[in-house]
Amino acid sequence: MKYFGEAVFRAMDSKGNEPVKISIFGLGYVGTVCAGCLAHEGHQIVGVDPVRAKVDLINAGHSPIIEAEIEPIISDAVRAGRLNATTDQDEAVSGTDLSFVCVGTPSQSNGNLDLTYIRRVCELIGDAIRKKAHRHTVVIRSTILPGTMRQLVIPVLEEHSQKKAGVDFGVCNNPEFLREGSAVSDFRKPPKTVIGQLDVESGEMLASLYAKLDAPLIRTELEIAELVKYVDNSWHALKIGFANEIGNLSKVLSLDAHEVMKIFCQDRKLNISPAYLTPGFAFGGSCLPKDLRALNYKAKVSDLELPIISSILPSNEMQVNRGLQIIIGKGKKKVGVLGFSFKAGTDDLRESPMIEIIERLLGKGYEMRIYDKNVSVASLVGANRDFILNRIPHVSRLMVNKIEDVLDFAETIVIGNKDPEFLDTASKVRTGQTIVDFVRIAEQRSANGYDGICW
Repeated sequence: MKYFGEAVFRAMDSKGNEPVKISIFGLGYVGTVCAGCLAHEGHQIVGVDPVRAKVDLINAGHSPIIEAEIEPIISDAVRAGRLNATTDQDEAVSGTDLSFVCVGTPSQSNGNLDLTYIRRVCELIGDAIRKKAHRHTVVIRSTILPGTMRQLVIPVLEEHSQKKAGVDFGVCNNPEFLREGSAVSDFRKPPKTVIGQLDVESGEMLASLYAKLDAPLIRTELEIAELVKYVDNSWHALKIGFANEIGNLSKVLSLDAHEVMKIFCQDRKLNISPAYLTPGFAFGGSCLPKDLRALNYKAKVSDLELPIISSILPSNEMQVNRGLQIIIGKGKKKVGVLGFSFKAGTDDLRESPMIEIIERLLGKGYEMRIYDKNVSVASLVGANRDFILNRIPHVSRLMVNKIEDVLDFAETIVIGNKDPEFLDTASKVRTGQTIVDFVRIAEQRSANGYDGICW
């Protein structure tokens, strides 16, 4: 995984001993928890909100939200003189070095975000920064879609401050992962802390706030930090929906769904793990497609709809189509394929999505050469001999004996599985040849004759 500057920077690199003067815009759920917890850590906090009632509650030592543990934290911080609140944004920015933006981003009727509050707060902070002689850092904690930092936050801040982001003032995105009911605990013991930084100096200051937390601290690009929160929440929603569908099917079959999922969760190698969570090409093989079809069949004959599970195969087919369109989009009629078993290290061609790609290209009149050392051996002695020679003879006739036979022939080279033999393919291509990579054989993004299916 690539992070900012090709490395994972840990907050432990920053001392994190000096208290930081922080203004927090928005004293709702996230802002109040952040204000209380950061003040508890010894930082000097000023809460900012246009609602006078919230400001008065904070200054009286009370929390404006109901949340476990937060009331005494707010009370202690106010009594110790480390937390106060105001409606005056100029005063807050002028007296602090870093501002957190924790305002709401509610949904519009079309599903898009209403960024009215984000825009307004950035205007106010920008106006205040214009009057400051010292450098200020702005950190967006509100949940925003990828691109919002560069398309809205930074331009608005620059317009109103008349200064340059990343030079005259700092900008970071710092998504929160707080759950209602356990927000204080989540702040103190997060699963991870993610900092999207425009400039290194701002990232260092923000990282220092989290130096004492025993959790991975990741510094990366602004857009990646923006997207991570959505990935997390989508995954959480998917898990809940998936478990409920298994529960509904289990009940129809008179089985204990909790026992089924308890056993499922015992597998920490494949089930509850990073396994199968790397973006790439479609799945295939003898198990996944067959078992999904069987499960969907069982649900249908039981008069049960499983929308998530029944969508998996169509989603997989869309990924096959996406790969095909990338190849066709290159506009070259000579295509070479490196690796067409359904995964590296096997000769298994059953429901290989690469076979589907090859057959569709042949049907469209493409000239092809294909190479896979494991399949070549299987065609002579392996268990797939009959399948290769009798089920797909038109494909087997396109097989060549060496990688070089593909590279010498093809204008577009498709890498279909992650066999180590293909690792240095990029160094062997000629000018004018294009690589379409379905497995990320090279750690690079699409550019200059290289095209990854998801990157």
